[in-house]
Order: sequence, then C-alpha cells, then structure tokens
Amino acid sequence: MKIAIYPGTFDPVTYGHLDILERALKLFDKVVIAIAHNSSKNPLFTEKERLELLRLATKNYENVEVGSFGGLLVDYAKKRGATTIIRGLRAISDFEYEFQMALMNRALNESVETVFLMPKEELTYLNSTIIRNIAQLHGRVSQFVPPLVAKALEQKVRSLKRPALKPLARKKKK
Repeated sequence: MKIAIYPGTFDPVTYGHLDILERALKLFDKVVIAIAHNSSKNPLFTEKERLELLRLATKNYENVEVGSFGGLLVDYAKKRGATTIIRGLRAISDFEYEFQMALMNRALNESVETVFLMPKEELTYLNSTIIRNIAQLHGRVSQFVPPLVAKALEQKVRSLKRPALKPLARKKKK
C-alpha cells in the first residue's frame, strides 16, 4: 500500500488544500493529513479545532486519515508507514523553501520522497493566512473554504472580539 503524508498547519483548511488532497489520492492508496506542531506560527484555531475541521472537511474522502505530529516529519512518515511527503506549490515563491525542505528531509531519511503538486489555477492564490485576514476583517470567505470552515471562522472571530474600551473620564478642572 502506497501511503503519503500531507503535512501543514491547516489554519484553516481551504479548497486549495482539498484540491491537493484530491490530486494526491489519485496517486496514493492512502493519504494522512498531518497537522504539524510549528512553534514559529501563532494559529487562530487550536490543534484540536483544526483536527476536527479537517476530519469534517474530509469525511467524504476514502482512504484519508487525519492526525498531528511534533518533531521531524520524516520520523512521523516512517511511523505511519509513508514513503512520500506531499507538498503543494502555488507559486514560484513557494518553490525555494519547499525545495530546501525536501532536500533536508531526503538527507534525514533517503527512503522518503517528496512530491510537489499544484492546485487548480483558480486556487493558486489561496493560503490560510489570507483567509484568516479576510475573516478577521469580516469579509466573506465562503468561496475559499468549505461551509463548515467558514462558519467556524465567523464564530472564532466573533469570540475573539473584545468589548470596546470605555473612554477615560476626564478630570474636572477646579
């Protein structure tokens, strides 16, 4: 059985992510979507929330598992029996970083290959950061993410709103 790992932060999962997943499922018997613990990022959703959103967004796909990992990706791949890492490339700007990571992963474990997949052209501009920013500015994101994710984003943004500060009372001059 050919197993691939599709790692990322998925904060939140977008139609671009799902497009890459669909492409990967044409090539592999099973795809494990893995939320990476990344201390350099400050996610909007908790890991538990992202896992749940991913499970719900992928429930109609066969041969997909959702999990999370800390540590080295190649170690997680070995643990899951995967021989391939899936990475999405949206633009040339993604390539340099992804190329370096692929070479480093190969140096750490040469039995794990990296495969780059490109989403549909109309999804190449999508990334989770842009989606979060639009949602935080109360823009419409429903055309970029599954309905359950759009709803979760709206609820999350609403829950993060802080009550407006009351203006300080001015002291009366004597």
